[in-house]
Amino acid sequence: MDKELLRVVLVAPRNPLNIGAAARAMSNFGFLTLRLVNPYEVAFREARSAVGAGAVLASAQEYPSVAEAVADCALVVGTTAAQNRNPQQPLHRLEYGARLIRRRLAVQPVALLFGSEKFGLSNDDLAHCHWLMRIPSRPEHGSMNLGQAVAVCLYELVRDPKAARARLTPPKKPTAEVLEALTVILLEVLGESGYIHARVEASTERKIRSLVRRLNLSAHDAEIWLGIFRQIQWRLKQERATGAQPKPGKDPRSWL
Repeated sequence: MDKELLRVVLVAPRNPLNIGAAARAMSNFGFLTLRLVNPYEVAFREARSAVGAGAVLASAQEYPSVAEAVADCALVVGTTAAQNRNPQQPLHRLEYGARLIRRRLAVQPVALLFGSEKFGLSNDDLAHCHWLMRIPSRPEHGSMNLGQAVAVCLYELVRDPKAARARLTPPKKPTAEVLEALTVILLEVLGESGYIHARVEASTERKIRSLVRRLNLSAHDAEIWLGIFRQIQWRLKQERATGAQPKPGKDPRSWL
């Protein structure tokens, strides 16, 4: 997909803030060619809603008609809520329509049309379209803000389903030796604290050993837990030896 081949065409937009929001969404997703057909307000190029997208507004082109705005495009797609209308063109959901647009953008320019905030695209506007696309909003509230509609459509164009399934590099796992060291010191701490009773010592040891491995710790986290339990063990030994609070000494966490 060549993003430079997409022309986002706003037909008779009425609010400069919405034009700015559309330009911002375009810049967010890397589509930079904005065309406007008879914009209602000439001051749209100063719209404060176009945060970080001033260049998109500055380079936006104005046209007196839809025909002129899409003249260089091999595919013209209109957007509609499809409520109370009986369009003559094929109507696709956004997910499917975006796939078709991506394929065409590999070789030829495509125009994506959005109508005015109040009326959407007129029947005359739709007559220039090869097919139509709709965002699957709920029937009770199908109309969307112009800037939001542009953002949703452009996101679907750049969305890569494969990226959601990509697996991150798994963290390094601790060796069996490290896990056993963690198990041993945890058992010692539990024994010194009175948690383990002699009559169930063997079964408790098995459960703790199994528990440590079920935690599926990373190597880094295993070393941190070793340091924590060494600190606890050191504190318990100091209190048992002195019968009071221990004096500051070498921090066992430095043994990591």
